Amino acid sequence: MTTRRAHIAMFSIAAHGHVNPSSEVIRELVARGHRVTYAIPPVFADKVAATGAEPVPYTSTLPSPDDDPEAWGTTLLDNVEPFLADAIQALPQLVKAYEGDEPDLVLHDITSYPARVLAHRWGVPAVSLSPNLVAWTGYEEEVAEPMWAEPRRTERGQAYYARFEAWLEENGIAQHPDPFTGRPARSLVLIPKVLQPHADRVDETVHTFVGACQGDRSAQGEWRRPDGAERVLLVSLGSSFTKQPGFYRECVEAFGDLPGWHVVLQVGKFVDPAELGEVPGNVEVHQWVPQLSVLGQADAFVTHAGAGGSQEGLATATPMVAVPQAVDQFGNADMLQALGVARHLPMEEATAEALREAVLALADDPEVARRLTEIRDGMAAEGGTGRAADLIEAELPAAGHV
Repeated sequence: MTTRRAHIAMFSIAAHGHVNPSSEVIRELVARGHRVTYAIPPVFADKVAATGAEPVPYTSTLPSPDDDPEAWGTTLLDNVEPFLADAIQALPQLVKAYEGDEPDLVLHDITSYPARVLAHRWGVPAVSLSPNLVAWTGYEEEVAEPMWAEPRRTERGQAYYARFEAWLEENGIAQHPDPFTGRPARSLVLIPKVLQPHADRVDETVHTFVGACQGDRSAQGEWRRPDGAERVLLVSLGSSFTKQPGFYRECVEAFGDLPGWHVVLQVGKFVDPAELGEVPGNVEVHQWVPQLSVLGQADAFVTHAGAGGSQEGLATATPMVAVPQAVDQFGNADMLQALGVARHLPMEEATAEALREAVLALADDPEVARRLTEIRDGMAAEGGTGRAADLIEAELPAAGHV
């Protein structure tokens, strides 16, 4: 029995951490002969087109990758309200864009609320592609309820839930917003299982861990280890929460002129390298680097512990110092430390002395190297891109097979 060419529609937001993890899966589905359309704001259209998918542009009201991270605000409601507002205004655009061209299957990032509404309207299966941890049995009681206790008591919090419930009801969905956003019917988890908290309590009839879906990154460019560099350190806080000139100055102080070490320091677009002061010759400063290429040659990694960076560090067996900045990064940092392959160093404790001590201790520890090798080998067995594509094809309606 072979799978016919199906129309698969993917939905996401304009954020590297939500587009990159599934890009290779999309590329693989196209290579298998499926027509994949991809709803995405125009700023990411070229990135999507490079996978072979057809971009379906829509206007988003969410902060873009070019916006200052402070645009996201600081409170829980600051963080979640924009997603609901964006979903409400994006849905009519997407309804119109797909009119007469409805897909056989919907794929969606965890942030794309309109995708779930559309799948309900069209009566087609929906599969969530999660770039980070998923809810386990007991998650609501242990994490969600304590986190939401105070916001729920406020007028603003109550208004948020009322608006969300009204929007769902208007679209024929009789479900509370919490399970709507956090409990998909089917989910592929694009992280290694070792990064999932309470993995033994995750319902694997719903969530399947396929691990990192990495592919050929040569188009991003290559980095070469300089002659004479005995050891290489990569410092990167990812693509969003990078406005940390003080932290980068601590890194320069910690590792500048450190005998035998060469440092690759990625500072992002919100920091002027001039803010770092005098930079020693063994430190190269960039707004962006081809991270996987550097990690393939690195001996240590100072990271914000985002889902992408964490699994790339594991996939390349690189010891990590985790300095989390936001959202799931704190939990990832704890998981990496518990695995015995990283040190969780809170931002307020990330002094030059503490950073240097942590990096040198990890890089010289044979037990850390052993654990990293063991985890890397385990990740390779999770299946990655090919398994993800197989599982997506298995969700196609029966009419999708001949």
